[in-house]
Amino acid sequence: MIAVLFEGFLGTIKDVTIALAPVVVLFLLAQVFLLKLPRRRLFRIAKGVIVCFFGLVLFLQGVHVGFMPVGEMMGITLGDLEYNWILIPLGFVLGFAAVMAEPAVQVLVDQIEQVSGGSINKKAVLLTLCLGVGISVALAMAKILMGIPLWYFILPGYVIAFILSKFVNTKFVTIAFDSGGVATGPMTVTFILSMTVGVAQVLEGRNPLLDGFGTVALVAMMPILTILLLGFLYTRKEKEES
Repeated sequence: MIAVLFEGFLGTIKDVTIALAPVVVLFLLAQVFLLKLPRRRLFRIAKGVIVCFFGLVLFLQGVHVGFMPVGEMMGITLGDLEYNWILIPLGFVLGFAAVMAEPAVQVLVDQIEQVSGGSINKKAVLLTLCLGVGISVALAMAKILMGIPLWYFILPGYVIAFILSKFVNTKFVTIAFDSGGVATGPMTVTFILSMTVGVAQVLEGRNPLLDGFGTVALVAMMPILTILLLGFLYTRKEKEES
């Protein structure tokens, strides 16, 4: 059991070290030539970097030995059921829940409320993001089950997004397109994507490479649409109040 948990652990440490090394080196150079922060501040930053390092190592190790295998097994099991249509509502629930656990999403909604001075409620933005990701995962499951090409969703979705951008306050346009990127975080990619690939493996006539992938593209698109719709409601409310 313990051997399974630490399988590939040294490789994970190496990957995280390589990923963080450029950031640390650039910061040290900036400290020597530009920032010249006091020692107390440097000590706090060093502690944060160490915590970040071990946090990333543990998270990625958990992804490799836990999230991805479980997601794929769930997809294979549910896709093999006679009533596999249950994947569509289940996909909505999983997508809704997964985005709430995304650290980047929490940072985004906090920043939005802070920068807007509280005029944009972070709970409203978070709920809208959750709805968007939930819908996108449900659509991804429907795409796999019915064999619908990905561009049937992507092309109309972005056309609608650009049309909505004309009728929404500019601040919501920028928030919306950032939300699309933030929603495609490690929780969604590791668990939901592996599950869709598992579903595509067992469905007759489906190719995991063609049908299993595309979930991340949908997850990146739908939050844009839902945040733009939220912005449209805010814009109408502002016009009514003025």
